[in-house]
Amino acid sequence: MSAAGSLPAGGDGPARPSGLLDVLRVASVVLDSEGRIVLWSPQAEELFGYTAQEALGRYAARIMVHEEHLDLVRKLFAEVMRTGRSWAGAFPIRHKDGGTRLVEFRNMRLLDDRGDVYALGLAVDQTTVRRMEQDVALSTRIVAQSPIGLAVLDSGLRYVSVNPALEQINGLSADEHRGRTMREVLPLMDAATIEQAAEEVLRTGQPLVDRSVTGRTPADPDADHAWAVSLYRLENALGTVLGVAVSVVDITEQYRANAEAETARRRLALIADASARIGTTLDLDRTAGELADVAVPELADAAAVDLLDAVVRGRRSVIGPAEPALMRALAVRWVDASDVLPAADPPGRVTRYAPDRLITECVRTGLPVMVPQVKDEDLLRIARSPEAAEVLARAGVHSYLAVPLIARGEVLGALDLIRTRNPHPFDEDDLLLARELASRAAVQIDNARWYQNARDTALTLQRSLLPSHPSVTGGLEVASRYQPAGATSEVGGDWFDVIPLDGDRTALVVGDVMGSGIPAAATMGRLRTATHTLASLGLDPAVLLEHLNRITVELDEAIATCVYAVHDPDQRRCVIANAGHLPPARIRAGHAPELLDLPTGVPLGVGGVAFSTTTVDLEPGDRLVFYTDGLVETRRDPLDERLDRLLALLDQQPGHSLDEVCEMLLRTLHEPDNFDDVALLIARVTAPGT
Repeated sequence: MSAAGSLPAGGDGPARPSGLLDVLRVASVVLDSEGRIVLWSPQAEELFGYTAQEALGRYAARIMVHEEHLDLVRKLFAEVMRTGRSWAGAFPIRHKDGGTRLVEFRNMRLLDDRGDVYALGLAVDQTTVRRMEQDVALSTRIVAQSPIGLAVLDSGLRYVSVNPALEQINGLSADEHRGRTMREVLPLMDAATIEQAAEEVLRTGQPLVDRSVTGRTPADPDADHAWAVSLYRLENALGTVLGVAVSVVDITEQYRANAEAETARRRLALIADASARIGTTLDLDRTAGELADVAVPELADAAAVDLLDAVVRGRRSVIGPAEPALMRALAVRWVDASDVLPAADPPGRVTRYAPDRLITECVRTGLPVMVPQVKDEDLLRIARSPEAAEVLARAGVHSYLAVPLIARGEVLGALDLIRTRNPHPFDEDDLLLARELASRAAVQIDNARWYQNARDTALTLQRSLLPSHPSVTGGLEVASRYQPAGATSEVGGDWFDVIPLDGDRTALVVGDVMGSGIPAAATMGRLRTATHTLASLGLDPAVLLEHLNRITVELDEAIATCVYAVHDPDQRRCVIANAGHLPPARIRAGHAPELLDLPTGVPLGVGGVAFSTTTVDLEPGDRLVFYTDGLVETRRDPLDERLDRLLALLDQQPGHSLDEVCEMLLRTLHEPDNFDDVALLIARVTAPGT
């Protein structure tokens, strides 16, 4: 129904009564022209206390009025009957129980079809009337003056009435509300959800309290607001469902404060996450990737980390106003890269960005560049080329932000951020967060950059010091490998050497300088040079190690381990001396692989203990495996178990080439978390004449 007491919308029949008369308990009394009671309603029985049998036929004044008021009542009755004018007022009446009540009367003259005159009296207890008047007055004032938006919807969920507060909230007058649904009145918000909730309230009678709703109204169509909406089913005294009462409280400020607090919490969490995730290693590419991983998708839908190419190479870079920027891509992350991958610079590529490009401006000035609303002309300044700009346009790039990566006063590169799926443009809060992330990451990236440059230098030096030897020399077939240390540690001082001697003899050397970096590599180079010089003198291995020990003592507290062996094909033997190094393994046909039983000796640089030489027989086909500790040592496994593992692997490779065995040992034994370099040398005795 559209309103209480009205006909149904289809006009199918009378609507159910509102029940208001039942609340008032209106009593009806009909008197004849003499003042005798001819009709007496049940409500009259309740109000005056007399049954119909007791009242009918009696003079009304005798049973309803106190003696002192009889003359006044007769006068008023006569006036109504004579003139036909109604009379209304409050009057004390006498109840059957002897008590007195104040009753509101409405008296009027009636005329039947025969011309007979009667009097109709309508009476209501004044206390009931006053209470209802107060309730109505209170409700009216509350509704009219309440700061809470209030509305009544009929059972078809169309507006029946709204108060001034709701007019202001929605930006529409009461007349513009009446007869319309929420969807019609509020097209800029999800009114369908509220209507579904209202239908549920109508059906069940269970109220819905403080449902949070966000959206826009005609009062402020350009900004989102938030409201707490409550719904209650309305019923009359007879239980007839009239519709739904709606209360609307504007909680926009609280909503925004909560949203800002949540945003702040998330950003603090993101910064904390960045502190934990960025810089876990000193690998440059991985550090850049960690920065991009943190930024996507919390801050942006895509992120790219690019460094100036000169910076990556260890040189300082200053870009003039008309100069391009040569940028090396280190990392790219995208929520959905399928649409935009052609526009991204793949990691490792060096790209020339023209002077007018935004990333060039960012690294040239050292200042962030933000384009909240990207236009077509902006894409041409974001992308590396017009073709890439078209790709970004198809992907829906609508907001852009670039912040410089600055460490120790030097601009290293930039963090590029774009949004495609996230509908909100970058704002000042996003800029502050991006700068914080870039600031924290830049120091880690700079550390990784310098470490990588230093490591590359040391590695270049070390590789330059390692030998390049023929695969066959002096009755031996030889294979070797050098595995540099992991990315999170500096290069070490491991080395090997194959030195041809006179008489077809061959010296085999494997050593390990304690420490890492350029000092270790330099010490290794000096020891290798000294070993070459001493080997040419044909010294016994123990004597040669004694000379190396004296040299090492003079090298600023340097310490090294070393195995020095000389193979003589004519005598089919090998003489070996050990200076604190792990023993070589020997593989013979028909025997299990074994570790040579050599006196361990002390490392070079320690001194005080003489070295000894051991003679080992070698037949054609026999193999010697020399290695450094980086191949077998781990942080969690006993060394004996690892050495047994080495021998077991060697036992499984009888028919493989030396190169295949080298690759297998490195692949199988050298674990990723073992950040030590490895030198590996394998020699096989060849048959005479081969």
